[in-house]
Parts: sequence; structure tokens; C-alpha cells
Amino acid sequence: MGAALAARTKDGTLPATRTSKGRRDMAGVKQARDGAVGILTLDEPESLNAMTPDLLGALATAVGDMTGDENIRALILTGAGRGFCSGQNLKAAGALGEDLAAGVMRFYWPAFKALRECRVPVVVAVNGVAAGGGFSLAMAGDMIVAARSANFIQVFSRIALVPDLGSTWLLPRLIGRQRALELMLLNEPLTAERAHEIGLVRQVVDDNRLMEEALALARRLAEGPTRALVATRALVEESEHTSYEAQFRPEIELQAAIRTSADAIEGRRAFVEKRKAKFTGR
Repeated sequence: MGAALAARTKDGTLPATRTSKGRRDMAGVKQARDGAVGILTLDEPESLNAMTPDLLGALATAVGDMTGDENIRALILTGAGRGFCSGQNLKAAGALGEDLAAGVMRFYWPAFKALRECRVPVVVAVNGVAAGGGFSLAMAGDMIVAARSANFIQVFSRIALVPDLGSTWLLPRLIGRQRALELMLLNEPLTAERAHEIGLVRQVVDDNRLMEEALALARRLAEGPTRALVATRALVEESEHTSYEAQFRPEIELQAAIRTSADAIEGRRAFVEKRKAKFTGR
């Protein structure tokens, strides 16, 4: 895949094509849905879904498209072919411009931000390799389900670079400082089983059951009280920057705001009536 960018519309976004009912594809990203679950598939299998400005731009737009539908209450992100994402496509690196930092913030950050601040829970289904920036992308979701073929590797120090795309923030928080540094400094591949042992992934499944298990998890999340789930994620995120005491008040302030939601009212009512709650995400 070369460095040339695909043609864009006047507003700078990638053109989209509708392929079938309930599905809308953009260059490099397939969109589909299973009930209340939106499914986003990185679709550049010939490069193991290596990152380009077009691919990440399409992903940011696709997340927005999916979550713009109030009936979507959970997302799955996965990769087509033999790998999840092999990191930066070096042939397309020139498309980021001479100012690398500015180019990454312009073309890549919106996709990571969209996943991290998504209004619904995000399950990442990792098939095959998740290397470099692809490792970072996998961590941008909320929970990872890994195929047995999954393989995580930082790569960066092998080519005398430092981890990027949020990796130095995300990885230590998921597995601890020492293990994060071990992976970053030694570049030892991390198997799916080992990733599960150290808490990076939620579960490991046979390759042919990856999407089945990811969908089961996403459906479970989609049946939950979406606002409360995402508010919980936001609180956990904020807790990384503050003290125990400073976190105490924001928790209860958010609790007070969300307790009047339809789901919270239904949850309390179901508890009193000793039945399973039926949440709507509102």
C-alpha cells in the first residue's frame, strides 16, 4: 500500500458507500450490526491492517456513524484477515507530513479519542498480530477478547523508537509498570495466553470462535444500563489523575445526575420487584 491518500470529500472526510441494509462501508473500514451491537472491521488485510491516515480517518468516522444511532449500545472493533493491526504502514508515513506530531494528532488521534470516549462500551476482538501502534489501538477499547493466534508486541525499541499512540499511558495502567517496561524494552512477543495471565485481555478463545465470543460479550454489555456503564468508565479514567479524596465527590455528583435516568429508575424498580431489569440505554 503506497503513501497516496484516497480521494476525499470537500469537508476532508473519506467517501462512503452503502453495501447492504444495516451496513455502511468506508475506505478501509467495514461497518455491520448485530441487533444493538455495531461491528467495525479494519479492512486492509493485505497489509495486516497497517495504519494510514485514510484507515484511521475512516475508523474515526465509522465510530461516529455507529454511535450516532441511538439503537447501537455496544461496539466491536476487529481486523480482517490474518491480523488485527500491524502498526504504522511505513510506506504511508510520508502522508503524515513533515511535522510528525502534528500529522499524528490530525490524522490518528481522532480515531483513538473516538474509541476512548465512545458513548457505548467497546469490545476489541484481536485476531493475529497487534504490533506497535496496533497494540496501542487494541488497548483503546474497554475489553479485549483474543484469538489463540493473537500476538502482541511493542516493536518500537527494536527500531530505536519509543512507544507511541497512547501506549506508555495505557499499558502500565493495564498490567503494571514493570511488565509494561519489560514488553517495551525487550520486545518479547506476548502470546494470547500470557496476555490473559497478566490481565491485558479478558479471555482467550479458539480462532473460529472469536467473533462469536466477542458478540456474546458485546450483547451482554448492550443489554446493560449504557449511561451508567460509560459513566463508570469515565470515573475510572479520571481516577488515574487524582487522589482518593478528590475522586470521592465527583463519583457522587455523577451518581446524583445519573440516578434520574430511565435505566436507573428501571433498575431500582426491578430490584424492588425482584425481577431482571430491562435496560434501554436511556
